[in-house]
Amino acid sequence: MTTFFLDTSYVLALELSNEQQHRIVLNHWRSFTKDSFKLITTSYIFDEIVTFLNSRGLHSKAVEVGNRLLVSVQLELIQVDEALFLDSWQFFQQHVDKSYSLTDCISFRVMAMRGVNAALTLDKHFTQAGFQKLPEGEG
Repeated sequence: MTTFFLDTSYVLALELSNEQQHRIVLNHWRSFTKDSFKLITTSYIFDEIVTFLNSRGLHSKAVEVGNRLLVSVQLELIQVDEALFLDSWQFFQQHVDKSYSLTDCISFRVMAMRGVNAALTLDKHFTQAGFQKLPEGEG
């Protein structure tokens, strides 16, 4: 079974119909979910998603999406512990030439540690870091 990393940008585009990439991501998700797969993400990504939605006055949407992620049997939520945080902080410091966020660096380190090569994301930083971005060509 193939494993993919689930990023904030993908979830927000999927959940918010007024997002610019909504239709592209929705079509990708519909075709993508016909296959068997597993998703992983981090507690930092979870935080970004619910914080973004809540900060836009969408508290009930934040709760709905958060709960759906928490109960999904396809999703493994990886808690960012001190070791992962410090490893990612080192990675962040080493990439002065990139505009990676610390959350990006945590995502990249988790993907590398888990042997995951592709992310459901609209963020070009994943390709810069050497990972496949799905849907391809967007963002």
